[in-house]
Amino acid sequence: MPQVDLNCDLGESFGRYTLGLDDQVLPYITSANVACGFHAGDPEVMQHTVDLAVADHVQIGAHPGLPDLEGFGRRPMQITPEAARDDVKYQIGALQAFVPSHRLHHVKPHGALYNMAVKDYDLAYAICKGIKEVDPQLLLVGLANSQLIRAAKEVGLPYEQEVFADRAYEADGSLVSRQKPGAVIVDEDLAVSRTINMIKTHQVTSIDGQVIDIQPDTICVHGDGVKALAFVKKIHQALTNDGIKVTAQQVHA
Repeated sequence: MPQVDLNCDLGESFGRYTLGLDDQVLPYITSANVACGFHAGDPEVMQHTVDLAVADHVQIGAHPGLPDLEGFGRRPMQITPEAARDDVKYQIGALQAFVPSHRLHHVKPHGALYNMAVKDYDLAYAICKGIKEVDPQLLLVGLANSQLIRAAKEVGLPYEQEVFADRAYEADGSLVSRQKPGAVIVDEDLAVSRTINMIKTHQVTSIDGQVIDIQPDTICVHGDGVKALAFVKKIHQALTNDGIKVTAQQVHA
């Protein structure tokens, strides 16, 4: 039976501001990427999100981003590989303190940090190095075929290649910038059919019609849209109906 992990970015509220439908989305996913306070989240939100994930038996991972609360971590910044490594280690350590076992399942960089590392090998290598220095069994979640995956292999870090249900792709396999029209797929049925096709064929069609080979280990669905809950439900149901097992990869003994 084919299987795939379903991950979602959660814990992105801050102070009195609430973002996302975390408690409603969690029953339909298998891995949660929890913001660690740099691009979103705060200690209280982190604790609450971890508690929700534990109750729903969802794997917990760190979602480290650039130090940019105002820009939600989506604005590129000049950052050295060494600084990125240390920032990632700091954020992983912060989230570990809230997890009952102090053992996380995975790490997925957020936003601009993720997209920069997709193409910048030195940055990707530093991020993977930082993750391994904290826990060599942590899974790196990175865009399929990207420099993040190349770096994880080089560092000797376990990894999952990520595909996106609701994002368009460029011909080089990177995600279409959110500044461009068509970057985010809002048609739920289209997103679901693309997802099933990616899992079955290991291919996706870029925004300009080119076919790209991919390895879909984990699917990202976003939990902060107005249709987020319906979207996650529909994808989970479609995967189940097609005989695809929705489960997180196990790496820890």
